[in-house]
Amino acid sequence: MSASEFSKPPARNGVGPSCIGLPAGNWSLTLDFLAERFAAIGREVWRQRMLDGDVVNEHGITLTPDCAYQAHVRVYYYRAVPDEPRIPFDEVILFQDEQLIVVDKPHFLPVMPSGGYLTETVLVRLKQKLGIDTLVPVHRIDRDTAGLVMFSVQPETRAAYHALFSQRSVKKTYEAIAPWRADLKFPLTRESRIVEAGHFMLQHEVDGPPNAVTEMDVLEVHGALARYALSPVTGKRHQLRVHMAALGLPILGDGLYPTLTPEGQIDYAQPLQLLARSIEFVDPVNGQERRFESRRVLQAMAPEGCHP
Repeated sequence: MSASEFSKPPARNGVGPSCIGLPAGNWSLTLDFLAERFAAIGREVWRQRMLDGDVVNEHGITLTPDCAYQAHVRVYYYRAVPDEPRIPFDEVILFQDEQLIVVDKPHFLPVMPSGGYLTETVLVRLKQKLGIDTLVPVHRIDRDTAGLVMFSVQPETRAAYHALFSQRSVKKTYEAIAPWRADLKFPLTRESRIVEAGHFMLQHEVDGPPNAVTEMDVLEVHGALARYALSPVTGKRHQLRVHMAALGLPILGDGLYPTLTPEGQIDYAQPLQLLARSIEFVDPVNGQERRFESRRVLQAMAPEGCHP
């Protein structure tokens, strides 16, 4: 069977295989390369995966521990996260048709498998619940952020939905609770250049041409806190959190900005007060005007809060 005749291996219990291309090199066995490339996993784990039939190349051949290394070939493998704890919050499906699924995501639940999160992700939960292995998120929000996420159902129309975001044809509005500063004049637009901050989890602002733009307004003020409406024009990673912190308005519950919380210290009682509230666009498949709104609520603001 040629590579062109072989399709990606199917998902197992909602979990699709990962893929890696084998580079040129002097490894004797495929096992040698995988154990070196993913040293944190360990050679014995890779050996067991191969014995269990969990490693397959692009020709559809199941690789065993004694298979010789072959460069420039794609390898698919199924991974597992031992003792992955359940995240005690549930996603809610707000809309579903043949092309699109819109989900209201809770705080703390990742959209996609990554690192120590595999089955406890919106994508895998949906695949398990709906039995639709072709699901792919059209965009993503942070694990810490709650609110709306869109998923494409059909591969044939997926590019059209992705283009909505790459062409900035989607209006997204977030809500955040953060400190109130009476000296700042709202509405305002924050424009800056955001790049990686030297730590894989962090971003920061630097001098240079702006690559991140956020429109900001105030919805409600109560004492030292306010509820803000944030509309990202661009989509840089952690853009809203970085822009708010740079204005001296760090979002409540933020474990990254302005201070990085040590890994593993997750407090379910103190979620990040950031919500992907609404999303609007013209559906590229049927031309309908779409608007979806999250049903989730951030930390309560007192009813007597004033409206500037």
